[in-house]
Amino acid sequence: MRNPYAPRPEQAGCEGWDDTMKATIERAALLKSLGHVQSVVERRNTIPILSNVLIEATSENTLRFMATDLDLQIVDEAQASGIDQPGTTTVSAHTLFEIVRKLPEGSQVSLSAADGRLHIAASRYKSNLPTLPRDDFPVIAEGDLPTKFSLKAKTLRTIIDKTRFAISTEETRYYLNGIFMHVADDVLKAAATDGHRLARVTIARPEGAEGMPDVIVPRKCIAEIRKLLDEVEGDVEISLSNSKIRFDLGYTILTSKLIDGTFPDYNRVIPTGNDKLLTIDPKSLAAGVDRVATIASEKTRAVKMALERDKIILSVTSPENGTAAEEVPGDYSASGFEIGFNARYLLDILGQVEGDTVEVHLADAAAPTLIRENDKAEALYVLMPMRV
Repeated sequence: MRNPYAPRPEQAGCEGWDDTMKATIERAALLKSLGHVQSVVERRNTIPILSNVLIEATSENTLRFMATDLDLQIVDEAQASGIDQPGTTTVSAHTLFEIVRKLPEGSQVSLSAADGRLHIAASRYKSNLPTLPRDDFPVIAEGDLPTKFSLKAKTLRTIIDKTRFAISTEETRYYLNGIFMHVADDVLKAAATDGHRLARVTIARPEGAEGMPDVIVPRKCIAEIRKLLDEVEGDVEISLSNSKIRFDLGYTILTSKLIDGTFPDYNRVIPTGNDKLLTIDPKSLAAGVDRVATIASEKTRAVKMALERDKIILSVTSPENGTAAEEVPGDYSASGFEIGFNARYLLDILGQVEGDTVEVHLADAAAPTLIRENDKAEALYVLMPMRV
């Protein structure tokens, strides 16, 4: 899809541009496109135009929708039932979405913009909303995006799901507020960390990704692209530079600024000498952790893991709520010791393990622990212990 909001020749230097358009579209198609774009729009905006969605009715019988928060931009296309007058306008994204959501299923929705208002009609419903000029609507200039490659939607979903829970929400460490993607040793690696846990996925380097710059894709962009991927089965075209990334999903294009910062050398925290191996059913371990953590204080969420030969005793001691313990069977033959973990962090990791067994590579009560399905798994996790 071309960028439909690059200035057109007939718009250049046009003063007092009158935003007019008239189109009809089936409610389901309109709702789907508005659902895609309105989630990018922030609920509170000091700049009124950023609350709006830009709507363009084209002569090709297509309606295009665009929304932005100045860091993230989304463009979505839908087939119209009819275009009576090509043109462009902007209107409140959330208000229009809520109106269309509540319209009768199967109804044809008429959108007509003129004189600073958007008139909406469907079945016996009518309303009109104030509009703002299309010329005031900001567009993220993509510039040149020299690196281009494609990933299967399923692969991109896996990368995001197995890493995004570890993205930091601490705004002061802004360079951790996204997923770090880089190419090394003929593979593409994606990593996220908040300083307490690390998640990394490794896949074969896609054709075209060689020489790509190291990039940090922001948390909000990750959340938006993940929602869109639920509707995509084919390939996703990815284009990027040092400062921007674009995801082309066919009828939807998401463009985002990248985080301008340096991601730490996370390889230094991945342990290589942890010689105590626990092999265990991740679902059994997760269920046990979840049960004993019920009484843990919200502040620490600490669970103690006592490792003995072929059994693990999980326990929690809470000054307010008492104690809880559970024995979980596992394959362990090294010397026994105790280690503590944040229960929520451990559950986040175990929730991403799809197999029947997980390897937990330990060293001692103070050292980082390595967790993975096996040495050939595309995902690995590192969890820092807690003092309990």
